[in-house]
Amino acid sequence: MYQIYKYLVYIPWLFLWTLVNFLGVVAVAPFSQQKASRWFGGAWGRGLLRGVPAGLRILGEENLDQRQSYIVVANHLSLMDIPILYGWLKLDLKWVMKKELRKVPMIGGGCALMGHIFLDRSNRQAAIRELEAVKERMLPGTSILFFPEGTRARDGQLQDFKMGAFRMARDLDIPILPITIRGTDAILTPDGMDLHPGRAEMTIHPPIPVEQVRDADPENLRDRARSQIASALPM
Repeated sequence: MYQIYKYLVYIPWLFLWTLVNFLGVVAVAPFSQQKASRWFGGAWGRGLLRGVPAGLRILGEENLDQRQSYIVVANHLSLMDIPILYGWLKLDLKWVMKKELRKVPMIGGGCALMGHIFLDRSNRQAAIRELEAVKERMLPGTSILFFPEGTRARDGQLQDFKMGAFRMARDLDIPILPITIRGTDAILTPDGMDLHPGRAEMTIHPPIPVEQVRDADPENLRDRARSQIASALPM
């Protein structure tokens, strides 16, 4: 029965809801990328998760200041991580994503309008130039999201973290906000569209404050953030 719901209700809803919010972004982003992101990106994320239907438990909301800029780092289990982070963190998030996603209809165009960051992983110098340009246009209250594992974890295990997020935190002089996500791979498998109702969990850890970001080397920041994220995952 759920497969019937998925194909006849949820997938058409996904395309319709994405289109509605894409049009909202087109209308608002030329005037305010922040409002476009918070209003329409957030609504898009909440609608996609609720439509599954799937629930979300949030732990550590007291650790989040929505007026603060962060480098947000999260583990990555499933494409469903993206609507959860967008829908419930309620930050003006700029995503660091591979350049191939720029070609996805509506989603790629909407992300470009909202100022998200497309990196060419095969060209390190081009990626560095793009991140340098981000520093110039970043507004107060804007946060940048990294999945420091670099890809989805197919086996559910936390992978090694890349260094880019932690170098950028030092360069931008802003705190790091570690996030742990659980259960999204049971809702949407890491590859494909094998969708199931379920319940996910998001843990917002205490930020690594800017004073400690300034004093620590990027390797130490990476290890601290990874340890915090791992602490909320099953052993």
